[in-house]
Amino acid sequence: MKDLKNPVETEKQEWRKRQNQQRLKTGLTIFSPVFLLLIWEVLSRSGLIDARFFPPPTAIISTFIELLTSGQLFHHINISLFRIFAGFLLGVIPGIILGLCMGLYAPIRHFLSPLIMALMPIPTLALLPIILIIFGIGEVSKVVTIAGSVFFPVVINTVAGVISIDSIYLDVAKNYGASRRDFFLKIALPGSLPVMLEGIQMGQAIALLTIVAAEMMGARSGIGYLIWTSYSAFLLKEMFVGLILISFFGYIFSLLLRWLQRKLIPWR
Repeated sequence: MKDLKNPVETEKQEWRKRQNQQRLKTGLTIFSPVFLLLIWEVLSRSGLIDARFFPPPTAIISTFIELLTSGQLFHHINISLFRIFAGFLLGVIPGIILGLCMGLYAPIRHFLSPLIMALMPIPTLALLPIILIIFGIGEVSKVVTIAGSVFFPVVINTVAGVISIDSIYLDVAKNYGASRRDFFLKIALPGSLPVMLEGIQMGQAIALLTIVAAEMMGARSGIGYLIWTSYSAFLLKEMFVGLILISFFGYIFSLLLRWLQRKLIPWR
């Protein structure tokens, strides 16, 4: 009877150990930003760093509440989120479709690869003057700027994901007379998902960087516009509110994509 209990007790101990490790990881994840904010608060309040340039976090939170209650912040957030989501989808969907085509069909890959490799190193913001000339200074130019910056990491990672699929799956599909739709939806798409999602994760980070810069250069609303105008007027508390918002949205988007990754490819 004693021997039968030992494996059960061992399993319980292992489970408790895993739970404690998970709690420790969660605690450290939460503690690190809180600790940084506490250090910042102490240094700013004590005068060890200049509070004019680095206002204490409590003052930034107070400014955040003021902007929130006035409705001004909601306006900038809504505009930026619309631009981010629209540009992200406009870059991701064509990137996935073109990446699947390039990965499955060598002639398309050889024809388009030089163009993509030549255009990819050019920063999208460097093309912003041309984008403004073509699409004007309205919302379309902001969306196109974000889409251009997201497109390249998605298409390149999708191609890499398709090429990395074991050729035996493609041979079996051909032998069973799979249609082009089956090749796309049942082989290429699920087979390339692990690498493709890494490209999408990279794309969402680039989208946030791009929207801030685009709104600084050619917009009259949005979080980037809030950051730039606050800096220009030396309203640094408002500027830090914008910076923290961008950081927050980047973290949330990253968590959402990781959750999606666990749902779509649980074996990874």
